[in-house]
Amino acid sequence: MNTVPIANPWLAAVAPSPIGETKRWVTGRTFPADRPLIDLSQAVPGYPPALELRQHLGELLLDPTMHGYTPILGLPVLREAYAGHLSDFYGATIAPAEVGITSGCNQAFCLALMSIAKAGDQVIVPRPHYFNHDMWMRMQGVEPVPLDFRPGSGAVPSAEDAEKLIGPRTRAIILISPNNPTGAVYPPETIHAFFELARKHGIALLLDETYKDFLPEGERPHDLFSRPDWRGTLVHLYSFSKVFALTGYRVGAVTAGTALMAEIEKAMDCVSICPPRLAQEAALYGLRNLLPWARSNTAGLKARADMLGQGLERSNRWRLVSIGAYFAYVEHPFAGTASTEVSKRLADEENLLTIPGDMFGAGQERFIRLAFANVADDKIPTVLERLERFGM
Repeated sequence: MNTVPIANPWLAAVAPSPIGETKRWVTGRTFPADRPLIDLSQAVPGYPPALELRQHLGELLLDPTMHGYTPILGLPVLREAYAGHLSDFYGATIAPAEVGITSGCNQAFCLALMSIAKAGDQVIVPRPHYFNHDMWMRMQGVEPVPLDFRPGSGAVPSAEDAEKLIGPRTRAIILISPNNPTGAVYPPETIHAFFELARKHGIALLLDETYKDFLPEGERPHDLFSRPDWRGTLVHLYSFSKVFALTGYRVGAVTAGTALMAEIEKAMDCVSICPPRLAQEAALYGLRNLLPWARSNTAGLKARADMLGQGLERSNRWRLVSIGAYFAYVEHPFAGTASTEVSKRLADEENLLTIPGDMFGAGQERFIRLAFANVADDKIPTVLERLERFGM
């Protein structure tokens, strides 16, 4: 029987998603009541969207005007609300024309990359990297250039090291803060240094701040939007998925100068036509009504992170590299054993599902990621107990 040929070698060469791969480790298994599976693999909130939001969307479903296309870059009222939110958050002025709504932050990244890089170009990416960024670049024929991991610096990358990697094919640098997978929160001076580096060399800084809402209240991560020249360098990416617990709705945003937004709009029209209408309504309702609800959830997550972090700090076997937002990045105690093997055995022997570091790039064989946002507070001691018992 004939099969459709796989004609895109770039796509064929990309490994499957780590999330799907690790989920398959436990597919079909049953777990005893006294030792249930604890899933630390995926970054998802541990609570549903606010009840009032769900009720609001239920009412909107009955409105016949809620089911058609919207403008390509999103509802004007949502773009205005989000631009206002960014302006308040960063203490700057951002225009609605400088933001576009997307089907999740992953799509925001894909559209931004398509707009600034072509096959054969290079993009500098700190290790460990977010795997979907790496996967998409390789699918497009864009070469990720790894920036060395610095576990001794709390997983904060160095702009000085990045400058050594810039060449004639470099088109951008990617930063994620708070970081996925490490949880590291980059200091403002680090973000500023990377901005200055990108501006100096005429390349873009793609700054993914999906987890900005999980910083301490009142803590401004940078003042880049206050600079009059930000539009020539900065491309900002964001997700409503985490802050309002809308992971399955797929709604995010990209912020850039209007010239780049015009290119992003072309790409968006081809891949999605427009973001999902009800997802946009959910984000709009959240911005207007649920920021206090979101802040209360952030406080609870911070307490959970502190509990996990303090427990790991007490360990004589597992070394905490960094922690923040949804993630802890830890060094496992089994020298000479790849992290994929460690994570598989954790799933098999301790019913703990984690993502191994080597799924986040080369040189990560000693590390694993713990995504703890969806783990209840009373389960954190169990996580720590299982880690300590493992391999003894």
